[in-house]
Amino acid sequence: MPVELDASLIALLVTAALFAGWIDAVVGGGGLVALPALLVAFPNAPVATLLGTNKLASVFGTTTSSIAYARKIKLDHRLLWPTMAIALGASGAGAAAAAAVSSEALRPIIIAVLMAVLILVVSRPKFGLEPQPRLRTAWRAAAVMLACGVAIAFYDGIIGPGTGIFLAVAFTTLLGFDYVTASAHTKVVNAATNLGALVVFAIQGHVWWQVGVAMGLATTAGAWFGAHTAMAKGSKFVRIVLVLVVTGLLARLSWDVWIA
Repeated sequence: MPVELDASLIALLVTAALFAGWIDAVVGGGGLVALPALLVAFPNAPVATLLGTNKLASVFGTTTSSIAYARKIKLDHRLLWPTMAIALGASGAGAAAAAAVSSEALRPIIIAVLMAVLILVVSRPKFGLEPQPRLRTAWRAAAVMLACGVAIAFYDGIIGPGTGIFLAVAFTTLLGFDYVTASAHTKVVNAATNLGALVVFAIQGHVWWQVGVAMGLATTAGAWFGAHTAMAKGSKFVRIVLVLVVTGLLARLSWDVWIA
């Protein structure tokens, strides 16, 4: 389906994608910015098409931030490769179910999980500020693979916004990573979840390639600056951004469920 864009829509989408890339690289949650922008720009478009287009833009951003982090942060590849492989398939399954499962039914559950994340972070001031290597046991690594590779990846395929937050909190809670290291591992797994979902959306014809690529280029720039900002500012800065983004996502989902 052809898409007509005027200058104002292009400005909206590029600006949103730039900011989304930055937020997503720092802590996750870029979909909180990008998806609403797409909904404003194309209010009558199928939701699956907007999700697919957003996934294309997100692949640009998560790949860019993954490369930026990998140059400075030591990654646990023994953990990442199996998690990525599982996540690729699970996110594809989520994308395939996107048209059949009502996202409205899932939103109250997501709100509850986000509230738990917010309480966890706020109630533990030192959470994620320093690494806790003692937490890195074999069963915890298996739990991360299961949680990130299946549950969170499926969520990314079927809905999306907040995936990076859930991944980062899982890495921090279960493996004792500091926030910056958790963000580095998150972006690699998130790149796999975005790719898995994108493939399915593309097969279904639910991707506007020109719009997605244009947003993707802006997302790339935002992601590059976001990753370097997180590494330069450290875990305390990432913690602040995490609290702000989770609060924003909670407000948005609550509006959708109880007000809109």
